[in-house]
Formats: sequence, C-alpha cells, structure tokens
Amino acid sequence: MDEKKINQVQTLLKFTYGLIPIVAGADKFTNLLTNWAQYLNPSVAGALPFTPHVFMAIVGVIEIIAGILVFINAAKAGYLVSAWLVLIALSLLASGKFIDIAVRDIAMAIGAYSLAQLSAASKKVSL
Repeated sequence: MDEKKINQVQTLLKFTYGLIPIVAGADKFTNLLTNWAQYLNPSVAGALPFTPHVFMAIVGVIEIIAGILVFINAAKAGYLVSAWLVLIALSLLASGKFIDIAVRDIAMAIGAYSLAQLSAASKKVSL
C-alpha cells in the first residue's frame, strides 16, 4: 500500500475514533441519542454513591477527553480508546444484556487498536 493510502486510512480512523467518543460523551449529558443509563450494569449502578445519570456524566467527560487525545496523539490514545471499549463490552456481557452492543464495541476496539498500531508504525517510518 502506498503512503498516500496509508495516510488516508489513518486519517479516516483518527476522525472516527476522535469524533465518536466526543459525540457519545457529549450526549451523556443530554440523552438525545439514547438513555445511556440503561446500559449501566445493575451491579455497578447499585454500588454507586450517586445516581446513574451522574455516573454517565463522568463517563461522558472521560469519553470527550479520550476523543480529544486521539486527535493529539493517535498512536497512544488509540490504545486508551480500545481498552475503554473492551471494558464497556465486558460490563455489558457481565450484565447479560445488550450483547449486540458488546459485540459492536469489541469490533470498534479492534479498529481503535488498529489506529494506534498504524499511527505508531507511520511515526517510525517518517523518522
């Protein structure tokens, strides 16, 4: 694959894994896309010292920061986003609900991991 195509793929992945966490994180405050608290594992919800909505707002801030970090340093932040998506998927699987969302998040985690690997490799090539 030539360098131009590699850069195009890397840019597409960077925008995908930068923008989606920012949008999803911002929506944790408004619930326009969905009621995010419904995805919270009931065991976790019961152990929280605050409401599920407050927890989701905290999650939203983390996701917004992760998305911004992807734009700053995709080689490192791609791993963060990948791990975050795996943790979400594991929580969903443990709850026994939303298995389809868990599978989607695993697939997205693989994409974020691929972004990190591609970004790291392209940095080494350009040095």
